[in-house]
Amino acid sequence: MEEHVPSDSLAIDRKERARLPSLDIAHRAVKDRVCDFNDICVPMTDEEAMFEASRCVHCPEPAPCVLACPAHNDIPTAMWLIEQGKFVEAAEIYRKTSSMPEICGRVCPHAVLCAGSCSHLKSHASVLTGDLEAWVTCFQRRTVGVTIPKGEPTGKRVAVIGAGPSGLGCAEQLVQFGHQVTIFEARPAPGGLVVYGIPPFKMPKELVFCRVGDLEDAGVEIKFNVTVGKDLTIDDLFAQGFEAVFIGVGSEVDAKMGIEGEDLPGVIRATEFLARCNVDLDLLPEAWRSRPDVGKKVVVIGGGDTATDCLRTAVRYNAEEVTCLYRRTIKEMPGGVKDRELALEEGANFHFLTQPVRFIAGEDGHLAQVECVRMELGEPDASGRRRPVEIKGSNFMVDADTAVLALGFWPDPIIRDTTPGLQTEKYGLIIADHDTGATSRPGVYAGGDGVTGPDLVVTAMVSGRKAAKAIDEYLMKR
Repeated sequence: MEEHVPSDSLAIDRKERARLPSLDIAHRAVKDRVCDFNDICVPMTDEEAMFEASRCVHCPEPAPCVLACPAHNDIPTAMWLIEQGKFVEAAEIYRKTSSMPEICGRVCPHAVLCAGSCSHLKSHASVLTGDLEAWVTCFQRRTVGVTIPKGEPTGKRVAVIGAGPSGLGCAEQLVQFGHQVTIFEARPAPGGLVVYGIPPFKMPKELVFCRVGDLEDAGVEIKFNVTVGKDLTIDDLFAQGFEAVFIGVGSEVDAKMGIEGEDLPGVIRATEFLARCNVDLDLLPEAWRSRPDVGKKVVVIGGGDTATDCLRTAVRYNAEEVTCLYRRTIKEMPGGVKDRELALEEGANFHFLTQPVRFIAGEDGHLAQVECVRMELGEPDASGRRRPVEIKGSNFMVDADTAVLALGFWPDPIIRDTTPGLQTEKYGLIIADHDTGATSRPGVYAGGDGVTGPDLVVTAMVSGRKAAKAIDEYLMKR
């Protein structure tokens, strides 16, 4: 495509652009949005999108926003096209470097990526880069549709394990290289944690299902309810004629606290809680096909984005008190500031420097209270954050009908245990080359959270794309 970013010869008044205030993204009124699970964002109009894009000052190359984007989207070119009303052309810019821009535009932490590097931060709010990415790619789908181009058939077959961001990113590239792709997904629906973990008020699930539909239209086959390592192994896949395998299984085993009462009724892991609350029942594993009764008082333990999603979900289940218990202060919380602010608007509470030490049952055997201790911050630990230290004798009780554990995730060891020669780290993460995804097994590649541990949707997607390129080179040399 022709380069559309304006040059200095066009005499752009960068100072004038820098003075333009951001429209900011509009949200539905709190009193309305907490009553349902619908998207909280109010879509921009064409004119609003064009105005917001016109705020881009087109920094000299390399633009900071491009460098900060893990996919290295050509954001300045996209902004220029949106400003001109060339929305479909702008969408195609994103699709050159991203396999799921409509999704990344909604769930990426833009404040610490593209938007966080925007030069506007020195004067006004940064350009709404992520919101415009999502808006323009959805505009394309709504008006002209989206098609994944199919490459000339090579006759090569590739198995992709997992229909999450890394697996979908890998498949989207492989089919363009002309390879025949089959995805094996353990759950009844695609998307991984993007579908089963991200609530629909934050990102409508139709965005994922539509993108998967694009892949199926391009010839990608998806086999659901197939767990590799249980129903068949990677060696079985090679025996069936697949010449390469990509492992994109994610990291979806909830971490445990290891304290008394953790298995009481009313204590639930975040993965199960979010899935049972936010996903259509017929798309859930059979054991999860019921909505949880959260009661009047809900506590969520943890401080990341998953914890915030659990808080906002509990609010929508009409809990009267929804409280986050976090052992450090707000400064150390790993989750996004924007989502935390939305949770506060919607009625959630945050109790900092608080560490649960025991879950206590009531007379009926169900969770009734959480025993906690006060904490203070000591010296920094290996993560660079100050270490929480218990204040002796500071124990106190918090009443709770439901406690949601949002403490992080580990990989499922099943593939490691059933794949001879596949090297993994101590906690089960697969060892793979950062640039190619190549593992210790020839023809086996891996990417996403199963390699890095819990990370961003965009980094998982990018790892799948990198692996697809390496797989193509491997297959074509055979």
